[in-house]
Amino acid sequence: MHPTALHNVERFCATYLRPDHRGYFVVEIGSQNVQSVTRTLRNVLPPNAEYVGVDMVAGNNVDVVLADPYRLPFETGSVDVCVASSMLEHCEMFWLLFLEVLRVLSPSGLFYLNVPSNGDFHRFPVDCWRFYPDSGNALVMWARRSGINAALLESYVGAQKSDIWNDFVAVFIKDAGLAGQYPNRITDQYKEFFNGLVFGNAEFRNYQALPEDRLKLRTIEMILSGQMAVR
Repeated sequence: MHPTALHNVERFCATYLRPDHRGYFVVEIGSQNVQSVTRTLRNVLPPNAEYVGVDMVAGNNVDVVLADPYRLPFETGSVDVCVASSMLEHCEMFWLLFLEVLRVLSPSGLFYLNVPSNGDFHRFPVDCWRFYPDSGNALVMWARRSGINAALLESYVGAQKSDIWNDFVAVFIKDAGLAGQYPNRITDQYKEFFNGLVFGNAEFRNYQALPEDRLKLRTIEMILSGQMAVR
C-alpha cells in the first residue's frame, strides 16, 4: 500500500469506524503486503475490529487464499466493512467483484475503495483500469440495476504526495436507506482532493477538469516559456 493509499484508509477508519461500536468484522481484498511496509490496514484498524485478509495468492498478511477472484468465502450479510485498496485496477471484471462485495456486506455495511486515477502501468498480474470522478456513481447504477439499493456516501481524487499516484477513493453503503447512520465525511476535514462527491449532493467539491499531472506540466511549460516566474 503506497503512502497516500495508507493515509486515505486511515482517514476512512477515523471517519467511519466508531470506537464505541460493538465490533467490526473487516475483510480486505488484495491484502498481500508485497512492499514489505510495516504499516498495513491490519495495523490501523481500531481495537474493536476483527480483520481477515484475502488474496489470490499466499503471502505476508494473507489469511485466506481465494479459489475464485469473484467469490468471497463469507456468508451473505456477514461483513461490516470490506476494503479494496490499490487492487481493483488488477481485477479484469471488477464489476462482478463489486456485486460480490455487496452480497457479503450487512445492510449497513461499508465498502471502502481506493484505486488509481492515474499512474504507471504495473501488472500484478495484469493492469486494466483507472477510475475517474464519475466511477463511484456508475458502480451504484450497476448495483441498482442488479437489484441492490446501494449508495455512494462520498468519493474524491486525492492529491499527490511524494509519489506519482492520484488515488480515487470511494465509500459505499449497501443499503441507501441506512446512510443516515454515517453522518461524517472524510472530505469534511481532508481538503487536498479534487472532484469530490458526497451523498445527497450532485455538485462536485473542488472541481478540477485537468488531472494533477496536466496541471504540473502546464506550470512547467509556462515557466520554460517565460510566462511564469520561478518562486
